[in-house]
Amino acid sequence: MILSVSRRTDVPAFYGEWFLNRLKKGFVCVRNPMNGRQISRVELTPGRIEAIVFWTKNPAESFLEKLNIMEEKGYRFYFQFTLTPYGADIEPGLPPKKEICGRFRRLARQIGRDKVVWRYDPILFNDTWTPEEHRRRFAAYAETLAGSSDTCVISFLDVYPAIRKRLTDAGIREPSPGQIKETASALAETAAVFGLRLETCAETVDLESAGIAHGRCIDPQRIARLTGRPLPFRKDKGQRPACGCTESLDIGTYGTCPHGCLYCYARRNDGSRTACDVHSPLLCSVIRPGDTVTDCRRR
Repeated sequence: MILSVSRRTDVPAFYGEWFLNRLKKGFVCVRNPMNGRQISRVELTPGRIEAIVFWTKNPAESFLEKLNIMEEKGYRFYFQFTLTPYGADIEPGLPPKKEICGRFRRLARQIGRDKVVWRYDPILFNDTWTPEEHRRRFAAYAETLAGSSDTCVISFLDVYPAIRKRLTDAGIREPSPGQIKETASALAETAAVFGLRLETCAETVDLESAGIAHGRCIDPQRIARLTGRPLPFRKDKGQRPACGCTESLDIGTYGTCPHGCLYCYARRNDGSRTACDVHSPLLCSVIRPGDTVTDCRRR
């Protein structure tokens, strides 16, 4: 089983202690986001978990300090690390980007550049964030992060109904196919200068002519290199049709990320910190009367 930690919230930034406690206990419980009364109990032993994919925008130092313990216990993992140029108007809960760049480089030194994937994602446009500005900022970050990653994942903003109003209020608009191709081609040229492989995440636009492949954020080939064992590809049917990821199980909870990013589909609150009992088997929740707990049988 591949564990996704997590597309729904930033566990390495805010809930690292909770997650490490779950590894010690050897299991975690996950509430079904479509049916809150259904809970899956997931075994977390190293023999059960093929690999862990962490998703983060700013992993806590206290979490990074414990990664060696995970490795010693036999867990294999890599990071999808989002680093975009936006300010507090778009990403209000993040510290200065200079600080995040330093943490990115520190993580790469600690675990290896092949285990840290840079996400310049999502790319959005308004009067401030023009294609020209993205080209300039991407080049600056690529230079700053040189040698700290071998892959950069890009995607262009998808405007979901739940976030449309707040994006419209900020003057953010959906990109045209022409803007996508023009911007992606320019970023590909910069990525090549710094030895970065550029991939897209769940994009329907074909950018192969610009040297940009359709990526797999949860990538069986990368995981096979980590573990030394081949991993079969099983398309994750729970993701968007254009998503190339292999099947995984996400243990996060929607509406629990204090970053409060304007474009985030998982955002459900005002950006305040959600209470979390670090000893609970559930993230930011507890098992209640009427809940049904069943063992997860997923491979």
